[in-house]
Amino acid sequence: MMPLEQVLELVGDLDDAPGEKTPRERFRRFLSQNLTSVGAVRDYVEECLRSSGEQYNRALQDLVNHLGRLLGFDVTFGRYKGVQGEIGFDGVWKSPSGLYIVVEVKTTDVYAIKTATLLGYIDRLISEQKIPDWDHALGLYVVGRSDAELKQLENSIIAEKRTHQLRVITVDKLLTLAELLADYEMEHEAVLTVLRPTGPIVDSLIELMAGLVVKEIRTAGEGIQQPQEETTNELSSEPEGVDVKYYLTSVASDDTCTAEECIKKLLGAGIFAASENLKRKVKPGDWICFYATATGVVAHARVKSSPVQKHHPLVKHPEKYPYVFEVDSVSIYTENPVVLSAELRAKLDAFQGRDSSKRWAWFVQGTGRVTKHDFMLLTRQAKVEVV
Repeated sequence: MMPLEQVLELVGDLDDAPGEKTPRERFRRFLSQNLTSVGAVRDYVEECLRSSGEQYNRALQDLVNHLGRLLGFDVTFGRYKGVQGEIGFDGVWKSPSGLYIVVEVKTTDVYAIKTATLLGYIDRLISEQKIPDWDHALGLYVVGRSDAELKQLENSIIAEKRTHQLRVITVDKLLTLAELLADYEMEHEAVLTVLRPTGPIVDSLIELMAGLVVKEIRTAGEGIQQPQEETTNELSSEPEGVDVKYYLTSVASDDTCTAEECIKKLLGAGIFAASENLKRKVKPGDWICFYATATGVVAHARVKSSPVQKHHPLVKHPEKYPYVFEVDSVSIYTENPVVLSAELRAKLDAFQGRDSSKRWAWFVQGTGRVTKHDFMLLTRQAKVEVV
């Protein structure tokens, strides 16, 4: 698949100019004709989130709407930029059930999110008879990353008693929902059930569903033989007979800091925090690489001590991560992350026998064991050159 950067160079600057041969229409046709797998969409979405600029913000808006099509909705693409006299929604998704979801894509922190704006879009769509009524309408915020403003938005929805009208989802979890629909034969009605829960944020429910799938995949993939290859790096000095294991763990941004900031802060202090799941797995001498959601592998370290239950002032969510362990041999490269491109995935043991261009988020959800060969590639320590 052609990198998104090249596609955008070919189609030209995305804008709201009308016409079938305009850059936006060429780009949207490209998505419809070429991005038929959710894995490919995820690659493009992550490229948008790693990049800055209006072109990538607009591309992300179109990618989110394209995901709506993959989720079984009839999608009307919105404008990139609002103008007086027109409704400024980012997208309208019509379900076969008759539900209309009006989408607002949040790609930047520059502008504060006001619930009145999205509610106003829906009111106008109802007034112009493009949506029947509020009983058939739902507003959905799709955000690139969790941050402090997202928490404020959640609080606003609850305080204004709009939980029956407005929902919030990160684009990562929207992708996960599309993967579940595509690969596990979820019905479209199940998508609607997920998007209409009792609270405004739906991420936790999708995480639970995806976690069950990840467990099934990883259990089926256990026992992969590790290639015996020569390496010239810090890992080559492992003592003979020591059962060293390698792990990839995922870290997401939240309302206190980005994933990269959290990783740098903890590893910089020579520690990391563990959930019950990670605590049961790691032991001194094991190696862990750290994946920042939607960015890539940004650090690795060796486990120095067994996890112990304790409070540490740098751990912001001790209820979720009650165990702390020491690390050493820390390497942090947040400015030059290892991107999990389709080319890299094709070289990993974990994807042997799988199409690396299709669904791949299972590999970076939670904490999973990887082979030494994969760990070396994920941390740029292998002799094999990875594009």
